[in-house]
Amino acid sequence: PEASRFLEQAAGNGDPLYAAWVLALVLGLRRGEVLGLTWDSVNFDTGELYVDHQLRRAGREILHRETKTEDSDDFLPLPDLCLTALRLRRQQQLDAKRAAGELWQDRHGLIFTTRYGTPIEPGNLTRHFAVRARRDGVRVIPLRNTRHTTSSLLVALKVHPKIAQRILRHSQIAMTLEVYAEATEEQVREALQRLAGGFGGG
Repeated sequence: PEASRFLEQAAGNGDPLYAAWVLALVLGLRRGEVLGLTWDSVNFDTGELYVDHQLRRAGREILHRETKTEDSDDFLPLPDLCLTALRLRRQQQLDAKRAAGELWQDRHGLIFTTRYGTPIEPGNLTRHFAVRARRDGVRVIPLRNTRHTTSSLLVALKVHPKIAQRILRHSQIAMTLEVYAEATEEQVREALQRLAGGFGGG
């Protein structure tokens, strides 16, 4: 509910980072992966996203690099919510580009940029997320924890671990199973009720 309210408020306020929050919460993308996305990463015709770059700070530089391992590079099908958010972001960026005129500087075709087309400082994305949450009266969690939110929702929705592994792009299924191991008391109780039902005790 809190995540839904957060996204609704961001959309309603025309937040230029709305699509970034959608991708972080729905797909569990990491901060650097969100900022590293280019328009070439998105196929609107097939409704797919290719997560193959990341943006990170190294000393005085902000580097846009391919992801290190092939295990985490994969096409992800985009739900309608993500596609709609990305189309909105594309229009927002076109408007920003027109407003910036000759000051526009985007060299990589990044989806998420400053108003002048330059890469967003990773630390600034984290700060924007916290400010947005406080403004909307939502419990503030670190941006890096949105990935855990996605994982928890997959568990609650009873998504098969192998499918969750694909969504979260874990290189090893053991990483995904660790998330599934964090069962709540209610989930344990429900599982035992179903098990007992199989023996005619339900």
